[in-house]
Amino acid sequence: MVLREVAAALLVALPFGIGASAATEGDRPLFRFADPEITESSGLVVADDLVVTVNDSGDEARVFVVDPATGETVGVTRWVGEPVDVEALAPAGPGEVWVADIGDNAGERATTRVTRVPVARGDRAVEGEALDLVLPGGPTDAEALLVHPRSGRLLVATKGILGGELLAAATDLGSEDPLRLRSLGAVMPLVTDGAFFPDGRHLVLRDYGRAMVLAWPSLRIVGEVSLPPSEQGEGIAVTEDDRLLVSSEGVRAPVHEVALPPDLVRAMAPAPGRSSDASDSPSPSAPEQAPPQPAPRRDPWPWLLGGLVGGVMLVVLLRSLRPR
Repeated sequence: MVLREVAAALLVALPFGIGASAATEGDRPLFRFADPEITESSGLVVADDLVVTVNDSGDEARVFVVDPATGETVGVTRWVGEPVDVEALAPAGPGEVWVADIGDNAGERATTRVTRVPVARGDRAVEGEALDLVLPGGPTDAEALLVHPRSGRLLVATKGILGGELLAAATDLGSEDPLRLRSLGAVMPLVTDGAFFPDGRHLVLRDYGRAMVLAWPSLRIVGEVSLPPSEQGEGIAVTEDDRLLVSSEGVRAPVHEVALPPDLVRAMAPAPGRSSDASDSPSPSAPEQAPPQPAPRRDPWPWLLGGLVGGVMLVVLLRSLRPR
């Protein structure tokens, strides 16, 4: 029980410490969310000429459709249900998104849930198509939902301090109820969101200050992108021309546009003579073996936060050992 309390406290404290260490003025944002109801943008999807976002835990069952030209909300979709901890969005086909109620800071949820809802200009109330998920190894916190652009396969990236896992569902979403996910391999620590590139050959995962581009399905690290400083970086989406959009929590939070570095663009290009189209991964029970991965660049913020982390752990441990 003590270890669970320590882990939960660390996951709550880390984002704020990281945000504080990066609280300098970044590049000019593409736009800011104008709607005061968007207080904790935690997921991001590009849908045609619009951007879709959703609030973190504590909000009602709704997603916001935003015009990036103005930052104004131009549509709200509400669905039937009482979400526990919504953390992400992912494309679900033309005019639809998956809403991922997959957060589990306390590690107590036997199942989590994704719900498919329509999004467009204008307000609407819908039933929503819900799927329950079971993660391998028991209850696990997660904040990233991805969908392969060719097959529609759902993937979840778990959020761990020392590292997470990329989990996949069967391609046929109607094959199981609830849907049991299977591990494809290890990913970076503290993943807060992710998305596939349109080519289906690459995906991107982000934490609070950087993004990692991985090859699919090997999960080989292709490159790293530094993200603009933010209060608490949570969302990431990929445009049709391979630009990244990243969002942060907070009222009137900015959405930044990030171009891939030229060397990363070259590394992602298909080899001569190979098609740029990508099929889906092998069966999750026998994923492609990933080649050795280069060690990611070490960021300075873990060292700056060492004192904070140690203090949180000490306080929690002392409180747990105090006579009652």
